[in-house]
Amino acid sequence: MEEILAKLQKGLESQSFDGSLKFDCGDDGVIVLADGTATDQDQEAECTLKMSKDNLEKLLKGKLNPMMAVTMGKIKVSGNPGVAMKLADLLKNAR
Repeated sequence: MEEILAKLQKGLESQSFDGSLKFDCGDDGVIVLADGTATDQDQEAECTLKMSKDNLEKLLKGKLNPMMAVTMGKIKVSGNPGVAMKLADLLKNAR
């Protein structure tokens, strides 16, 4: 998760992200994007994306289509889905 956290933090340095978003990977941990930073400290967020660590890695590498993943149940979205939609630009910069 540390490697993923570092990539997301790098993306946040060049791309602002409004809102707060949590990647919940169960026993592997969480990553929360809020206030211009990425952290592994669990906290409330406007939107939570539940997925496996493997699927999070695929998402960040562009090997997992987010809409297909949601449709297939590989990603579960709770909270404000509008925040999740803002993620696309950040993911491009995190690759």
